[in-house]
Amino acid sequence: MNESMRRYMKVGLIHFMAYPAVGKGEGPIEETFKKIALDDYFEVAEITWIKDPQTRKNVKKIIDTAHLTVTYGAQPRLLTTGLNINDLDEAGRQRALATLKEGIDEAYEMGATAFAFLSGKYPEDRKEEAYQALVKSTRELCDYAKAKGSLNIALEVFDYDVDKKSLIGPVALAKRFAEEMRASCENFGLMVDLSHLPLLHETPEESLIPIKDYIIHAHMGNCVVKDPALPAYGDAHPRFGFPNGENDVEELVAYLRVLLSIGFLNKETRPVVSFEVKPFEDEDPDLVVANAKRVLNLAWDRV
Repeated sequence: MNESMRRYMKVGLIHFMAYPAVGKGEGPIEETFKKIALDDYFEVAEITWIKDPQTRKNVKKIIDTAHLTVTYGAQPRLLTTGLNINDLDEAGRQRALATLKEGIDEAYEMGATAFAFLSGKYPEDRKEEAYQALVKSTRELCDYAKAKGSLNIALEVFDYDVDKKSLIGPVALAKRFAEEMRASCENFGLMVDLSHLPLLHETPEESLIPIKDYIIHAHMGNCVVKDPALPAYGDAHPRFGFPNGENDVEELVAYLRVLLSIGFLNKETRPVVSFEVKPFEDEDPDLVVANAKRVLNLAWDRV
């Protein structure tokens, strides 16, 4: 592509993945977030819960001063606590709903433009019940967010049989869910992730084209699925080019080409496309981020 990628998308970085020490809402949040804010490669930073009110204020000041766009990822609120938004136990579903509503409040406090979460595990023999629980929860989240402002709500599509084993899920079910939600919730959409496609056993065309009308956010990353015995197996988001990994420059090119062909990448709305990369073991987070930027630069030249 001869034109700048910035004409077609806002490049972002997921703060709590690049610097996983902050994933539980504590740790070196300000110091690591400032690194993103100082790097003008990124127009967007994706944050998660920040438990300390003063730290939230400090980060909000960095956001405003640096002219950053921010989105909110609530996945850690579920993944680090074991909560499940489609829990068939009503008390468990209500606990998950409560933490996500707290997250929506925090997203508004931080000036976020979008809020993302994921579906939970499900018993195969009660899959339809879990689906209906997810519909009920998501509709309540969308209504809650809409009552407070213009925050978009995105459900991220995860694997269903490898690692996270989330209900949504395979593309056919993701399409059914998105169609049903969008019919009553105009602030709802889907989030897709390159690193999840091999885990879903789907190509970019298979995974993205059927749900093209519902995608509002995209991630870029890598995974290892060849053998459970391999380092970083599953949904670990290792750097591009990681040994035995699935995604590098070539795969990112293919992903971006499909996103462009379906109109997701465009000059009018310039959607958010963020790196979801995580250092493996003792890798330097800043080097992992540099890797991602380098790979995207190479890939965009070939889109």
